[in-house]
Amino acid sequence: MAQTPKLQGAKHQGAKLQGARFKGTVAQNDFRLAVADSSVVMLGIAVLGLGLGIILNAHGLPIWTAPLLSALVFAGSVEFLMVGMISGGASVASIALTVFLVNARHLVYGLSYPLHSVKGFWAKALAIHTLCDEAFALNSGPDRNERSGARILWVNVLIYVSWILSVVLGYVLGASFLNDLKGVDFVMVAIFTVLAMDGYRANPDRVTALFVAISAAIALIFAPSSFLVVALGSYVVLLLARFPVAKRRGTLPAHSEQKTSEVTGSASEDNGGFAGVLRGGSENR
Repeated sequence: MAQTPKLQGAKHQGAKLQGARFKGTVAQNDFRLAVADSSVVMLGIAVLGLGLGIILNAHGLPIWTAPLLSALVFAGSVEFLMVGMISGGASVASIALTVFLVNARHLVYGLSYPLHSVKGFWAKALAIHTLCDEAFALNSGPDRNERSGARILWVNVLIYVSWILSVVLGYVLGASFLNDLKGVDFVMVAIFTVLAMDGYRANPDRVTALFVAISAAIALIFAPSSFLVVALGSYVVLLLARFPVAKRRGTLPAHSEQKTSEVTGSASEDNGGFAGVLRGGSENR
């Protein structure tokens, strides 16, 4: 029996509604999964953001620097460094070089970040801008190829928004009743000290620790006025010089050997070779 145009139209409309409901359910599920993934991380990010906001206020920077710096730079450790450099009158070139050196790790992140799952130019641009250490760790695990683009993007955005809001809140709190708090400037030093200690305990590499000491000594002796830039530059040079030598001798740290083998293995499996690695074929962190 032939169907009337009216009946066919009703069925077509029903199919569209069912498809829309399915997409809505999937989108809600992606959001819930992203919240579950990033909830604990957001709490940690918020604590650091409060500290940055208080430091911004303590250095006498205007309130608009809180949302502007956190939204445009979005590189936690670099933002702490930038506050001191800006307050100390550092040159733009010095600040730019410091930001590049500290964030150079993102060049490695790009090899294994599942950006190929995110669809659309602007969505990819947002995912790149909101990429941070925590978002990379959450989205680049063993299940990275099963994650939807929406879930990946939601994780990034949730962490990004929590950072901006916490920095602004920290500035307001600092302006209201924490402006006379002593020792706020030491927050940055304490954070980096604890991170360095935890990092060494997780991967006790004496050669890397020696490189840190050598880099600091070089900067202190030859360029004390540009200590941070020279120390970071020296450290990167030493690491780059070490890698081929240690790889040839088989003395790379265990975590570096694992990452290297994963990158090499994924590149060989992908018919696109190096292009496949760029699309996120290997696993990092």
